[in-house]
Amino acid sequence: MPHLRPTTRLSLTLALYLVGACFALRAQKKNEEYEYHLQRAVDDVVIDGVLNEQSWQEAQVAGQFYMVLPMDTSYAQVQTDVLMTYDAKHLYLMAICYHERDAPYFVESMRRDFTFGKNDNFLLFMDTFDDQTNGFSFGANAVGAQWDGIMYEGGKVDLSWDNKWTSAVKNYPDRWIFEAAIPFKSIRYKKGITRWGINFSRNDLKSTEKSSWAPVPRQFPTASLAYTGTLVWDEPPPTANANVSLIPYALGGLSRDYEHDDPTETRKAVGLDAKVAITSSLNLDLTVNPDFSQVDVDRQVTNLDRFELFFPERRQFFLENGDLFANFGYANLRPFFSRRIGLGVPIRYGARLSGKLNKDWRIGAMDMQTGAVEETGLPAQNFAVVALQRRVFARSNIGALVINKSSMAYRPDPDGEMPIYSQYNRNVGLEYNLASSNNIWTGKFLALKSFQPGDQSRSLAHAANLQYSSRSVLWNWQHEYVGRNYVAEVGYVPRRGYIKLNPSFSYFFFPKGGAVLSHGPQVMSTYFMNESFQPIDYEHYVGYLTTFRSRSTWALWTTHNYVQLLQPFDPTNAGGDTLARGTQHRWNTVGTEFISKPQSVFTYGFTARYGGYYAHGTRLNFTTDLGYRFQPYVSLALSTSYNDIRLPEPLTPTQFWLVGPRMDVTLTNKLFFTAFAQYNDQLDNINLNTRLQWRYQPASDLFIVYTDNYLPAPLSVKNRALVVKLTYWWNL
Repeated sequence: MPHLRPTTRLSLTLALYLVGACFALRAQKKNEEYEYHLQRAVDDVVIDGVLNEQSWQEAQVAGQFYMVLPMDTSYAQVQTDVLMTYDAKHLYLMAICYHERDAPYFVESMRRDFTFGKNDNFLLFMDTFDDQTNGFSFGANAVGAQWDGIMYEGGKVDLSWDNKWTSAVKNYPDRWIFEAAIPFKSIRYKKGITRWGINFSRNDLKSTEKSSWAPVPRQFPTASLAYTGTLVWDEPPPTANANVSLIPYALGGLSRDYEHDDPTETRKAVGLDAKVAITSSLNLDLTVNPDFSQVDVDRQVTNLDRFELFFPERRQFFLENGDLFANFGYANLRPFFSRRIGLGVPIRYGARLSGKLNKDWRIGAMDMQTGAVEETGLPAQNFAVVALQRRVFARSNIGALVINKSSMAYRPDPDGEMPIYSQYNRNVGLEYNLASSNNIWTGKFLALKSFQPGDQSRSLAHAANLQYSSRSVLWNWQHEYVGRNYVAEVGYVPRRGYIKLNPSFSYFFFPKGGAVLSHGPQVMSTYFMNESFQPIDYEHYVGYLTTFRSRSTWALWTTHNYVQLLQPFDPTNAGGDTLARGTQHRWNTVGTEFISKPQSVFTYGFTARYGGYYAHGTRLNFTTDLGYRFQPYVSLALSTSYNDIRLPEPLTPTQFWLVGPRMDVTLTNKLFFTAFAQYNDQLDNINLNTRLQWRYQPASDLFIVYTDNYLPAPLSVKNRALVVKLTYWWNL
């Protein structure tokens, strides 16, 4: 390959290794022999947490779970029995979770989509195409809070996805029972298929034990679809006929900008979402005049970075099968990031077709139209995205992505005062995702090209990684190249014109007894070079991680950093003096982190770091996270961060706090109240946000959201808003 750049040769070489590894590791699914035989219900099943229907008496019992944590070398100590059945409309699940007598449950609250590690819970993982890549998860904690999400990348769960299903939890002295009815209309599956991948997971904090029905190695989550057993149907699952859902909303609100003494504005809006099942595995989502005011507000963070921060998507419309678009690329090299759509502009309408064409092919196609913003001269814009994915080998896939962003009827005036926006930006990409049959080998090869007005040279990006994960060893190699003219206006690519190398290695020891479960060193380097292979910044990290049998963790670490500034930069990000472009900075840092055991009603964690900083300065940072639960109704949390940055003259030393108390009140598992405040010294802002949610029917909600922003000193209101929104999920 004499004419290829070194980074291109490196990417192609690693891609060949990825393909070779996939050929070598192709094998039958690991837990194929674990079968649950499903039979149709013989009577009506009532969702009440009581085992009194004849259908449950005749159902097969899935018991004898395997321990996953603390160790994966024995059967589980706490007993769990699972039963399943179905009828023409629903898939039914019954989980009997036994526990020690007179021992309290550990739960955060009755809030939906709880934190897995802080709750006694039971979860179901379903691979409805038996492709070990995508699926659905449903479950509950010990007091009945529901959990549901879509599964992607073979073992990750997106809890932002909600759908319509019913469940009940009933408590007894020696056990708690979870019973659920999942409508076939709420999930996607291949018509006629009679074997699904399935696994059941139990988290029991009293015994610090996590277990699963089909065994899963401890280094992987129990959600790993590579380790599911098999759900064997006695006949093909029913076809969900006339599967159309309409989700209208009505909204009213008041807002006022006190900082500029503007009058109160009144807001009224109506809109509609629709879900149309083209087939049992292919779904069409439609939206007209959508509103996302009820979505959780992003938590503020201290920002000392030179580049844009990433915040995840939370809007429902973009979530189902969202991995087809959003997971294309790497964390800091994403050609598509849905939060770019509707950012400060109204979305007029949109459509999205996504799902499975068959067991091997997945498709995603989306088109969104935004309105113009006269105040800034932003024209109406259209966003079109098409993704296609083909499964290969055991669990791997090849994907293609095309993105087109275009401005409509846009005639910029170069002599005017309005900003000049691009007429179009397009991206095309290919990627190969490796996932071996046992999940020990994973990796990716990525190639991207952008098209936009102007210089088209160096508008390429490519990257690759290969990871090996066993019980004791974890190593990963990753590298990236992003050309200086590569542009992804609908993506998240915080920096351009660089080559990145990122190797890492961890090794864990497992003592046979004592309080320590595992411990071991971790080493990682992140090295950036410009396109001429000259170093521009790097970080070398050496740490030691200890995990205790109680599930608390403690880490010690040190880093060495080098930065060559490519642009003038204020090291406090608080509007102070800047350091000159081209200046070079080196420093060392030491730090520690501790996270307490999750099974206590009082939990805590902290990090501390001290070391050098830009311009031969120093930085001291403390963060704390405190939590207390009045089970199961109230959960209190307090997050704090303190930074003390000392810089030489003429730069200004800076100290600032970020304090964020939060309260979650769950009066029932259908009525939730959340309030949090944030004091941000860096932004000179106090924010108050409260949200009341009443789930009056499954997937149908009333939201009341109130928001305030204040100047800290003197305390005065910047702006204030109140929104009331009603949604209704209607299945036709």
